[in-house]
Amino acid sequence: MIPALEISHVSHSYGARKALDDVSFTVAPGAFCVLLGLNGAGKSTLFSLITRLFALRQGAIRLLGRDLSQNPGAALAELGVVFQSRTLDLDLSLAQNFYYHAALHGIGKAEASERTKQLLAAVELGDRAREKVRDLSGGQMRRVEIARALLHRPRLLVLDEPTVGLDIGARAGILRLVRGLIASEGMSVLWATHLTDEVDYGDDLVVLHKGVLRAAGPVTELLRKTGAEDVKSAFIALIEEAPPEVVA
Repeated sequence: MIPALEISHVSHSYGARKALDDVSFTVAPGAFCVLLGLNGAGKSTLFSLITRLFALRQGAIRLLGRDLSQNPGAALAELGVVFQSRTLDLDLSLAQNFYYHAALHGIGKAEASERTKQLLAAVELGDRAREKVRDLSGGQMRRVEIARALLHRPRLLVLDEPTVGLDIGARAGILRLVRGLIASEGMSVLWATHLTDEVDYGDDLVVLHKGVLRAAGPVTELLRKTGAEDVKSAFIALIEEAPPEVVA
């Protein structure tokens, strides 16, 4: 089965500072995979490479088997993205933000209108389609961004610290939303965070620390390998180790 995402021997440097050092892992089809690391681990750098904000200089990235360097258009068509920074136009309505996104993906007006209605309803904001984005709360804006990222029916959704700046209730709501949407939309997810309480025992987990891969595999297997009772303890043990360890 072709992985939803394959990161193969990826390295990236900013001058003399190496942000990623020979990183390799895969995201399985239909998986909720958490990319866990402290600030400075290299998570945002990796996301910038996956989304082609940065040019890939070393290694390979494949989306649904398509090489991002050789066939970027076809690869990125399969990708939905939620960046850490807000990307909605605050002075446009929710629906207008969706229509602009649809135009970028070549989606016709009728399909864009119907899909917008469906997705805003799914994130419980269907009655606010004509309101300006600036009138929403932070959590509501994030829900809109997630829904918009699904407009073109991607098979892989990547989210970079999507709950940053939100309170506990809003964070929990965003997590429930994304987990529910991947079940209904049939996609894979790569969720980047520095918060261990956003990891579920049924997830796959990738641990990055200072640009180095420390672990990759099912959470249950990671707990078994480290002998830890919970994700937080396992994470601390992994990032304090001298040699990196990869959980198969």
